[in-house]
Amino acid sequence: MSRKVNISPLVSTIKERCKICYTCVRECPAKAIKIENGQAQVIETRCIGCGNCVKVCSQDAKVFYNSVDSVLALIQKGEKVAVCIAPSFPAEFIEFDDYRILVGMIKAIGFEWVHEVAFGADLVARKYREFIQSESGMHFISSDCPAIVNFVEKYYPHLVKNLVPYVSPMIATAKVIRKKYGKETPVVFIGPCIAKKEESDEINEVLTFRELRQLFTRLGINYENTSPLEFNSPVGGKGAIFPVSRGLLQTVDLEDSILEGDIIVADGRVRFADAIKEFDAGLIKSQHIELLCCEGCIMGVGMSSQNDRYSKRAAIRNYVYNKLKNADLCGWRQDVEKYYSLDLSQEFKENDQRILIATSEELEKILKEMGKYTKEDHLNCGACGYDTCFEHALAIHKGLAENEMCLPFTISKLHNSVKELAVSNEKLVSIQQALKQSEKLAHMGQLSAGIAHELNNPLGVVIMYSNILLEECPIDSQTKKDLQLIAEQAGRCKNIVGGLLNFARNNQVKYEPVDLNELINTSLHAIIIPQNIKLEKEIILSNSGAELDKEQMVQVLSNLIKNSIEAMPDGGILKIKIEQENNTVIFTISDTGTGISKENMDKIFTPFFTTKSPGKGTGLGLPTCYGIVKMHKGDINITSNCDPQCGQTGTSFKIKIPTRL
Repeated sequence: MSRKVNISPLVSTIKERCKICYTCVRECPAKAIKIENGQAQVIETRCIGCGNCVKVCSQDAKVFYNSVDSVLALIQKGEKVAVCIAPSFPAEFIEFDDYRILVGMIKAIGFEWVHEVAFGADLVARKYREFIQSESGMHFISSDCPAIVNFVEKYYPHLVKNLVPYVSPMIATAKVIRKKYGKETPVVFIGPCIAKKEESDEINEVLTFRELRQLFTRLGINYENTSPLEFNSPVGGKGAIFPVSRGLLQTVDLEDSILEGDIIVADGRVRFADAIKEFDAGLIKSQHIELLCCEGCIMGVGMSSQNDRYSKRAAIRNYVYNKLKNADLCGWRQDVEKYYSLDLSQEFKENDQRILIATSEELEKILKEMGKYTKEDHLNCGACGYDTCFEHALAIHKGLAENEMCLPFTISKLHNSVKELAVSNEKLVSIQQALKQSEKLAHMGQLSAGIAHELNNPLGVVIMYSNILLEECPIDSQTKKDLQLIAEQAGRCKNIVGGLLNFARNNQVKYEPVDLNELINTSLHAIIIPQNIKLEKEIILSNSGAELDKEQMVQVLSNLIKNSIEAMPDGGILKIKIEQENNTVIFTISDTGTGISKENMDKIFTPFFTTKSPGKGTGLGLPTCYGIVKMHKGDINITSNCDPQCGQTGTSFKIKIPTRL
C-alpha cells in the first residue's frame, strides 16, 4: 500500500486573509508552518495533515484541498462507485433522527453502495487484540490515525517499528468492498479527517463531512425529498464507537487482566505529542499507547462544527447503543469471519523531517540578533508560535521562521524606529524651517539690494548739500540746528542703506587661515562690555586653526555679543564657548538676559524685525549673521527662555562652521 500523491497541497494559505498572528505556528504540532515575508505557508513535506491550522485560523486563511468536483467527476464516468462512511457520522448529522435518511441522501448523489467503516474497525480491532496478546514485552503505538502515523514517520522515525502493523479501519473497509464487488471498484471515503485525503491509494477520493454537505446543497438533496435506506452489508458492530477517545480499547474489548495498567490513551495536539515524547524517552513503561491527533475523531477539521464535543460523544454512544441493541450478532460474526482472512497488514516507512541541530555559535548569533544575550533574556513567552526562544532560533536557522516573529524583539525594534523617526522628523522640521528662512532671505535680499541702490544716489545728494549748507549757515541760527538734524538723520539713513547692501551682498566667502583664539579676542575688542556684565570664556580646542572669512566672522560674533549685552540692561553673565567636533568649530554665545518670546522666535532672522526701541536698531544684524553663516556652509540655532517662573531667563546662539582643515 502506498500514499496518495495527487493531493497537492493538502493545506494552503489565502495570503490576503493571513494577518500574521502566528496562531497556526503555535498550534501546529509538527511545526510545519513557514513564515516568509510575513506570510504563513504550510510546508508540504513537514505537514502531518492534522488540520489544526485550519481549525484555529480565525480569518479562514487556511483551507484544505476540496474534493467535491473530483468526486462528481468520478461518478459521472458511469462506473458504480462505493462509499464508506466514518463511524463519526452520527456526531456530524445530529439533526437526523434516523440514520437511514442520511444513507438515502448519499445514494441520491449517485453512489451505488454505502458502507460503514465501523465494520472495518471491527476487523482491525480484532487484529489489534491478537497482536497485543501475542507480542507481550513489546511497546506499541496505535496506527489507526493517519496524522499520528505521519508524525511518527517524520519526527520519530526510529519509532516506526513500534507502530501497530495494521491498516486503518478505512483501508480495511475498502478491502472488504473490493472483495465483495470487485477489485476495480472505485471507493470514496467520507469522514471528519483531512489526513485521510493523503493516507492511501486504496481510496480513490476522500470527502469530509463539510464537503458532503456542500454536495447536498449543490445537488439540491435534502431529507424532505429522500427515502430512508439501510447501509449495505456487512454492517458495523462495536467498531462504531471508534471515533471517541478510548474507542479503540472499547472495540478491542480485551480482558481486564490484560488491560490493567498496560495502555495509556492520549488525544489532542499537545497530549499526543507529549505521550510520544515520553514513550521515546522510556518514561512510559506501558505496553501500548492509543493516540488520536484530534480530541477524538468527532473533533476532526472535516466536521462542519467544532463545538459541542460532549453532545457529539452522546450522539455516538446513542447510535452505538441502539445499533447493538437491534443488531443481528450472528450475521455480524459470520461477516467478520468471512472477511477476516483479508490481508490487513501494513508497513510504515521512515520519512525523517526533523530540524537539524545547529551549532551553539550559530544559535547564539541568531539569539543575539533578537537581543537575547543571556538566559534571563529568554522569555519563552510563546508569542512567536514556538515554546522556547531556543526552538525559535532553531527554526530561524532552518529557514522556517523570522526574527520579527519575536514579539519583545519586534516591540523593542518598533520603539527604536519610533525614536529614530522622531529624530528624523525634528531634523526635517529644522531643515524645512531653514529652507523657508533661506528662501525668504533671498527674496528680501533682492528687494533690499534694489532699494539700497535706488536710495544711495539721492541720499548722497541730500548728505552733501546739507553739509554744504551747514558750513555756510550762521552758528547761532535756528536754520543751522535744523540742518544739523537733517545731516544726522541722512547719515542714519546712509547706515541703514549700508546695512541693506551688506545684507544683500552675494560676494564669495574669502577663506583664509584664522586663529580661533585671535578671532574671539578681535570680536570682543570691537565691543565695550559694561562693568555689570560678567564675561566667561571657555575654549576647548585641540587645534586652534581654521579657514574662515575673518572679517565676516568678526562681524557675526561681535553682533551676537552686542545683542547679548543689550539684552542684559541690569547686568548678567555673558558666556562665550568655542569647541571642536570632528572638522567643525562650534561657537556658543549665551546670556542671562530678558530672552525672546515664543511668538518672536520665528521672526528673529527676518530683515527689519527688531524688538529694540525706535532708533536703537535696524533689524538687519541677525539676518546678516544668518547669511554669513550659511555662506560658510554652517548652521545657526537659537534657544531662548523669557519666562522667569520657568527658571533662569536668557538666550543662546550656537553656530557650527566647517573648519575646512
